[in-house]
Amino acid sequence: MATPNPAVPDAVDFGFRRVSAEEKDQLVQGVFDQVSSRYDVMNDLMSGGLHRRWKREFIAGLFPSPPTRLVDVAGGTGDIAMRFLERYHETSGGLASPAITVVDANPSMLATGRDRAIDRGMLSGIRWAAGRAEALPLRDRSVEAYTVSFGLRNATDLPKALAEARRVLTPGGRFLCLEFSRPVSTIAGPYDRYSFSVIPVLGRIVVGDAAPYRYLVESIRRFPDQQTFATMIAEAGFSHVRFRNLSGGIVAIHSAWRL
Repeated sequence: MATPNPAVPDAVDFGFRRVSAEEKDQLVQGVFDQVSSRYDVMNDLMSGGLHRRWKREFIAGLFPSPPTRLVDVAGGTGDIAMRFLERYHETSGGLASPAITVVDANPSMLATGRDRAIDRGMLSGIRWAAGRAEALPLRDRSVEAYTVSFGLRNATDLPKALAEARRVLTPGGRFLCLEFSRPVSTIAGPYDRYSFSVIPVLGRIVVGDAAPYRYLVESIRRFPDQQTFATMIAEAGFSHVRFRNLSGGIVAIHSAWRL
């Protein structure tokens, strides 16, 4: 494992490396430029399809009283937005479509998502906007739900991203985050061996480069554990903070309310 370099002034984590905040933004952009076209294929391969179940559980957290205004952050491929829209139409009884905004910092990811939405006839139900989690292009108190799936660990300033989430939510609004976390001890060893040995190899085969997936594995280890992240959400001003482990804590769903 690489050793963090404390000599970088105001350094932040980029996987196991310590880099400047500006450099991290550029490096993360490079990662997603490389993987955008094969992003969902790799998700299936890396998780053995489990990410689909995780996302169904995640979306279920917004029902049976779904919001009519939702922002999905770091959601460039549109996966969460389109899943939500499908579920909404299944359960709404013909009500008008919700207003969904997908925000992502990476143009390649946004282009991939728009193309998928066109293919599925869902482009009109979703607005696509370029922006970072730390500076959302939305007005104060403008959405009823904020979702982010496997995206906050790429944020350069996590407390600022959480503050932005609270800013854009209406009073009574819902915060939901699906993110990789700390697995229980019985599976932690095998999970680590799989992560560091197999996932980069899959990346090299499918995407043509192992480096983006080494970063992915390292970024998971740098992200706060379940309880630490729950504390950060509460410190950002959210109420009724909860988390629920899935697949033995490999991932967790964090939920909270903006009161």
